[in-house]
Amino acid sequence: MEVITYKCPNCGGDLTFDPASGKYKCEYCLSSFTQEEAEKANPKAAEALNGEDDAAGAQEASDAQKESSTEETKGETEQGEAVVYTCPNCGAEIVTDATTAATYCFYCHNPVVLSGRLSGEYMPDFVLPFKISKEQAIEKFLSFTRKKHFIPKDFFEKSQVQKMTGVYFPYWIYGGDFETDYIARGRKVRVWQTGDVEYTETSIYDVRREGEVRVDGLSRNALNKADRDLIECVQPYRLEEMQPFSMGYLSGFQAEKRDIEQAQIAPELKKELETMARGAMRNEANEYLSLEQEKMKLSPKREDWRYVLFPVWTLTYPGKDGKVYYYAMNGQTGTINGDFPYERKRALLTSAVSALLVLIVMLIGGYFA
Repeated sequence: MEVITYKCPNCGGDLTFDPASGKYKCEYCLSSFTQEEAEKANPKAAEALNGEDDAAGAQEASDAQKESSTEETKGETEQGEAVVYTCPNCGAEIVTDATTAATYCFYCHNPVVLSGRLSGEYMPDFVLPFKISKEQAIEKFLSFTRKKHFIPKDFFEKSQVQKMTGVYFPYWIYGGDFETDYIARGRKVRVWQTGDVEYTETSIYDVRREGEVRVDGLSRNALNKADRDLIECVQPYRLEEMQPFSMGYLSGFQAEKRDIEQAQIAPELKKELETMARGAMRNEANEYLSLEQEKMKLSPKREDWRYVLFPVWTLTYPGKDGKVYYYAMNGQTGTINGDFPYERKRALLTSAVSALLVLIVMLIGGYFA
């Protein structure tokens, strides 16, 4: 599998994708380049994107996928073994797991893309590029967390927040056009009064509605090791800003390849689709007080599956209570999710001091006289 780095055509420095400008930036000579210019200056990346990458890399990615989905005798999912690559910049070893597709060299901090991990059937269809830079992400995160009370002071230290990492997570997006055939029993109730007598009339109707439903943007995380609740709670994303996949968007960030396939999540997404379609049909039959014994048939006219990389800023904090706290921020909108550490002793001390001050005020005011 080939290790790709994007180099500046002016000085040979590393190029990384800059969310603020949407261009590729060199941190050494401060030059910036469009996607076309960066790919022209780095032909190996273009070859990888066009499927001309090392076939062995694609086979390795496929083998790793098969290995990671094989169940052990204990019933647990086996994770791919660590894989070692050589940094093309300094020659140091880069150790990754079976799903990592882009990372940094630990020694020279050179951004590298493991092209074979995203080749062939594992090449994403689209990518949502980062819109929020690391500096902006840190600023938003600190602004959000400073509103919280009793968070440990070392949580805000520069060395801690600088660990924030931009990661592209793999997602499946499902949608399409569907014909619906909805059948139910509808109930209408009419109440009137004559003199002192109140009458109630209940009518039951056979209800049928037919139509078409268009759905787009049903998404599911496609990485087993990801904290699904954490990263999905930073949605939604503006899917209209998706771009055709290019390796260059990964430069300067970490990226993961999928290890969950369509067949594994299709039942869940189709159930969600059915719920949405049933809701639409109910709205078409809203003249009834209630609808019972519902049956619905969905027939796809067009189904669309897209494999997309979503941008997420991630941060971890090892708490003094032994718990590791995880945080995620939508790399496009800035939405934040995660649990925050809590200094119980400081909270109790603050409560005690507040109670003491209240007691002193009451004594001075003669409350107990």
